[in-house]
Amino acid sequence: MLRSDSEKLVRKVMAKFVDEEVIPVATELDNKGEFPYHLFRKLADMGVLGIRYPKKVGGSGGNTTLYCICVEELARGLMSLAAITAMQCLMATDGLYRYGTKEMHEKYLRPAFRGEKIGAFQLTEPEAGSDLSNVRTLATKVEDGWVINGMKTWSTSGPIGSFHTVLTQTDPDKGLKGLMFFFIPADTPGFSHSKKFDTLGTRTSSLSEIYFNNCHVPDEYMLGELGRGLDVLLTILAEIRIMTACLAIGLLRAAMDDSIRYCKERVQFGKQIGKYQLVQAKIANMAVNLEAGKLMCYKVTHLIDNNVPCLNEASMAKYFTVESACSACDEATRIYGAYAYSMEYAVQRYYRDNRFLLYGGGTHEVLQTTIARQYLR
Repeated sequence: MLRSDSEKLVRKVMAKFVDEEVIPVATELDNKGEFPYHLFRKLADMGVLGIRYPKKVGGSGGNTTLYCICVEELARGLMSLAAITAMQCLMATDGLYRYGTKEMHEKYLRPAFRGEKIGAFQLTEPEAGSDLSNVRTLATKVEDGWVINGMKTWSTSGPIGSFHTVLTQTDPDKGLKGLMFFFIPADTPGFSHSKKFDTLGTRTSSLSEIYFNNCHVPDEYMLGELGRGLDVLLTILAEIRIMTACLAIGLLRAAMDDSIRYCKERVQFGKQIGKYQLVQAKIANMAVNLEAGKLMCYKVTHLIDNNVPCLNEASMAKYFTVESACSACDEATRIYGAYAYSMEYAVQRYYRDNRFLLYGGGTHEVLQTTIARQYLR
């Protein structure tokens, strides 16, 4: 599965970090629902936050495969920490890296890799989730830049973000061809946010609504060419989906590991419950889906690292692994029985956190439609 020494080393280091630093405090962090700044800064010190980016801009010189190994291992320990890290490494910083000026790199990108600034990504609106043609946040051209008005919702790291990558509409008559991303620092006058959402799962991740009231930004804060916002998104969409798939792999592993451990401890009718065939079937299904998911995921990451288009393969991997993770988390609660209903055991957190994966990177209803179109056109 792992094809290089660097991949083996990154997994070993991340696994050790998760086992020693994350898992022991995961329940406490989830109960508090607070952003885990201390772990975030440790990940920065390890070079994880800049792992996708070249060393010339302050990154660690890695690639998509190494990035996905990191988020997979983190998801095994605490999904919300993995989601925060995934956001910082990809959606929140990619546009800044690709289109930002040298000055923007010095002021925002390098500090983001050091964990000193937190980035956020603004795509979703109340009436524009899967349907990006309905984006209403408006960017209006003025003599000395652009003025942004509108709002976003379900923004990961939104209320604590130092800077934001924001999808806007520059010309409502043009629909998708009018979309444009802008870079907006959180200290821009007119920028504000709601209180943090109280969510079912991923509780240490800060999500909120974001508001733009006559936010003025200079021309250099436009990320990409005018009207090419959809192209900017498509540049990283395969990575977004495969990253989400690897989050699912990490969660599936956690649910499976806990289930196996419990199967060996719990005794009913005179023997370990793992001796019963119906329980064995649950573990077998988890194991098969895990192996298939890993093969799909890391096939895609290596395609991305070799600049091979693979959006359809990434969509398949996201769909399969997330559904597999949801199934595994559900089965884990069945294996634990009534104990899964107690907040004392981590399986209840896995069950809550898995819902987060269903929405990011494309809903499964949309993914099924787009996958099918590849074969029916």
